[in-house]
Amino acid sequence: MEKILDRFLRYVSIDTQSDENSESQPSTARQLDLLRLLRDELAAMGINATLDEYGYVMATIPANCDKVVPRIGFIAHVDTSPDASGANVRPQIIPDYDGGDIALKGAPGLELSPADFPELLAHKGETLITTDGTTLLGADDKAGVAEIMDAVQYIVAHPEFKHGPVQIGFTPDEEIGRGVVKFDVERFGADYAYTMDGGEVGELEFENFNAASATVHIQGRNVHPGYAKGKMRNAIRIGMELNAMLPEDQKPENTEGYEGFFHIISFSGTVEEADFSYILREHDLGKHEAQKALMQQCVDAINAKYGAGTATVQIKHQYYNMRKMVEPHYHVVEKAVRAMEMAGIKPHIQPIRGGTDGANLSYMGLPCPNIFAGGLNFHGRMEWIPLESLEKASQVILNIISLYAE
Repeated sequence: MEKILDRFLRYVSIDTQSDENSESQPSTARQLDLLRLLRDELAAMGINATLDEYGYVMATIPANCDKVVPRIGFIAHVDTSPDASGANVRPQIIPDYDGGDIALKGAPGLELSPADFPELLAHKGETLITTDGTTLLGADDKAGVAEIMDAVQYIVAHPEFKHGPVQIGFTPDEEIGRGVVKFDVERFGADYAYTMDGGEVGELEFENFNAASATVHIQGRNVHPGYAKGKMRNAIRIGMELNAMLPEDQKPENTEGYEGFFHIISFSGTVEEADFSYILREHDLGKHEAQKALMQQCVDAINAKYGAGTATVQIKHQYYNMRKMVEPHYHVVEKAVRAMEMAGIKPHIQPIRGGTDGANLSYMGLPCPNIFAGGLNFHGRMEWIPLESLEKASQVILNIISLYAE
């Protein structure tokens, strides 16, 4: 029986960063390193597992109870965010955390402090796993992967544990919004599923943002600056002007709860031409459509001022709010609530201020709420997770399975 900590550390040591600029599926070959490993580990436990050409690992644990119960699936993604390096991850283990500042020793002067992250204090006395300050940790979502695999290991090692059929799925490219684009729901075979991809212990989510990306291209005109009067059109400055048209109160740093946002995520350019990339997020679909319209209005305003074709925008749909598809099957949420209570956890139902594979899966016919995986400060060097949260999430998986078998 491998301890969940050792399993998690083994998984985060594998670089699985996805690439939004790649057109392949999966977007990076390195994700297959972990996907192959997971397939082989499942097979070594006697479970029939497959890895298809698109990077989906699927496995089935046959039922060992007499009654007919729903097929329940558990899903996690293997890729890590493009926002920070996932190579050469060197975790720090802090046993019996005392509530003080934690130095991230790979980056002198960088530290995790309760002054900045007060949620640390809720985990005093626990074993924390942090980065060394040079990379992200990869708890998003290798925590979910480790928790599912730990639960599978328990089921295999304890034949007395009664359960219906259990489906296991691991996916690539969730971080770039393509996690289940080619996921075969029918082949997966679950009636209901859960993604293990949330944050703090107790989080349970069945509604998320409606999401789109927007890429704005600015075509400028470069002229020698000594002779530029009345002639130069600086694409960088024009792009900055467009960005300033977006509502100040709808930036991520000024929003919370159900409030949506426009988030500029990258910029590149010269005087001659520049590109600005955004993500648009709103829980209410009507407000989300208004966001898209506003982005187009900003482009139109730039063109009216500087000439047709100065600015163009491509807006691409990413995913919809899953609530509409999950709520008619609310028992899947109720089962998760009960499973947490059985583990001594107070459930906290909240909207996801982000997205999850479960959103698209729910619209593909597989109702799929999202359960905490335990990590915090995802996508950056300040990422951390308590060991106890990993253990509790694994227990919640087992509790859900047992509840469906009752």
